[in-house]
Order: sequence, then structure tokens, then C-alpha cells
Amino acid sequence: MANNPDPVKWSSQGDFERRDIGIPAVLWFLASLAVAGVIITFVVSGFYHYLQARSEAEQAPVSPLITNAPKDTRHLPTDYKDYLKQNFPSPQLEIDERTQLNQIRLNEEQVLATYGWVDQKAGVVRIPIERAMDLIAQRGLPTRSQENAASSSEDRKKSKITK
Repeated sequence: MANNPDPVKWSSQGDFERRDIGIPAVLWFLASLAVAGVIITFVVSGFYHYLQARSEAEQAPVSPLITNAPKDTRHLPTDYKDYLKQNFPSPQLEIDERTQLNQIRLNEEQVLATYGWVDQKAGVVRIPIERAMDLIAQRGLPTRSQENAASSSEDRKKSKITK
């Protein structure tokens, strides 16, 4: 015999649950979730403030040649070029690194993508990379003749024997 307290309600057609979910339990869960969120927010905020203070304490000292040094040298002021001109002695080798690097890359790209003289007296010119690859694809790589290859391999064998 089955251990069912109410055999009449036990059917294969299903039934609904007789007991509802406890509303106070859901409200307590949501309240504890909100409180935990607030506590975690304060803990993480305090941890970041501690890390910020530690980072400022470990920051390398500013050179004595610089006058009017900002408190936090990790962040650049908005008027960066004027700031450098006023606060750093000459010669200023790099004033705007990004612009200088972009200019170098543009010059390299121009050299690689255009025709021009390498040595005009000797008649040496440069050609764009794309054109050079097309020429190699059409003509192939330069190779040595079979006689030269055989003689050079014999020379290598003789040099190995003499060593």
C-alpha cells in the first residue's frame, strides 16, 4: 500500500500546490540582498581609497629641476604642451610623443609605398613593396646556374675536410 495520506487527491492529472510561497521570507531575502549590496559597495570603495593612498605614497619623487610640479604626475594636464614648455628645462627632446610617432610612421609608409631615389649617382631607385612583389611573382626569384651550384657545393665539401 502506498504511503500517501490523501489517496483521493493522488491522480495522474496533476494538482496545484496547496501552500503558497511565504511573502515574509521573500521580503527578508530582498532586504538582506540590498543590505549586502550596500556593505559590499562601502568595502570596495574603502579598498580603492586605500590603494589610491598607497599609490600616492609610493610615487617616485619629482625631479628638483621641475618647478610647479603637480601633486599627481600620473595624469597630464589639458594644456600639455604649454605645461612642458613652462616646467621642463631645455632641450626638450620629446614634446608630443604621439604626434611625433605618427609622423614617423607616415614617413615610413610614404617611403615604402612610393618611387624614389636611393642613390641617384649610382642609379639605385626604390619601388613600392606591392610592385616589387608583383615583379617577383612574374619573374621569379634569381637563381644560380647548375654549374655554379655544383662548384660551390664542392668548395664547401673541401673546406669542411680541411678544417
